[in-house]
Amino acid sequence: MAKQAEAERERRAKVINAEGEFQVATKLAEAAGKIQDFPYALQLRYLQTLREVTAEGNSTTLFPIPIDLFEPFLKKNKSG
Repeated sequence: MAKQAEAERERRAKVINAEGEFQVATKLAEAAGKIQDFPYALQLRYLQTLREVTAEGNSTTLFPIPIDLFEPFLKKNKSG
């Protein structure tokens, strides 16, 4: 009976985890749609991430990449 109870707890944990992953995927898809509608949102998010990383006081090295470098790829994706 203990093995059965443990298996049921594991099953419930997997279901809860799957539901969480589904919610995350849904929110990421919504965010991607917003970023597609407002291209500068990506740059703003990038700047927010920089602020968060530097506030932690760790030794992470960042190599900023101008968002403009991605523009040709975004245009190519829209046309083809």
